[in-house]
Amino acid sequence: MSRITMQDPKEATGQLATLFRTVQTKLGLVPNMMKALGSSPAVLEAYLGLSETLGRTSLSAALRERIALHVGEINACGYCLSAHSAIAARMGLDPDAIGDARRGKADDGKTAAALALARAIVVERGRVRDGDLREARNAGLSDTEIVEVFGATLLNVFTNWFNHITDTPIDFPLVEPGIEVAQGN
Repeated sequence: MSRITMQDPKEATGQLATLFRTVQTKLGLVPNMMKALGSSPAVLEAYLGLSETLGRTSLSAALRERIALHVGEINACGYCLSAHSAIAARMGLDPDAIGDARRGKADDGKTAAALALARAIVVERGRVRDGDLREARNAGLSDTEIVEVFGATLLNVFTNWFNHITDTPIDFPLVEPGIEVAQGN
């Protein structure tokens, strides 16, 4: 049971009703996390705005999902792992690619560097080492992409922590955290 009241989209009015309709149109449903975020329409709107804006970065949707999976694993967020595993599968990522993303691994060097940077951002709480940035650049990440990896990481920390606070009931096929995550260099 959620520790924050989940708002019922059928009973929502005003700004919240508009936000829920937007979510319903985009996703085909209003996930439980959005219902809980709906306790503050301003915070739900902020999340949706940040998510939409970060969707327009140069990072591919597949890379953003891989970052979401890795950050979700680092933060042990079952809700986000469940949601993003389902989304990644719909995007065409196979179970091995999803597992690799959760571990912070990738066959492509640039993708692996983005995941390593996301891990460093989370683990070091933003205080990444010069070496972390050098490794990202050596793998081909531009300064723009480094900033965008930060944005994608931040968005997922936001949802991970919110779901920890809320104890949001999982409304996607269940994925439990707990696979071994790659450690940095």
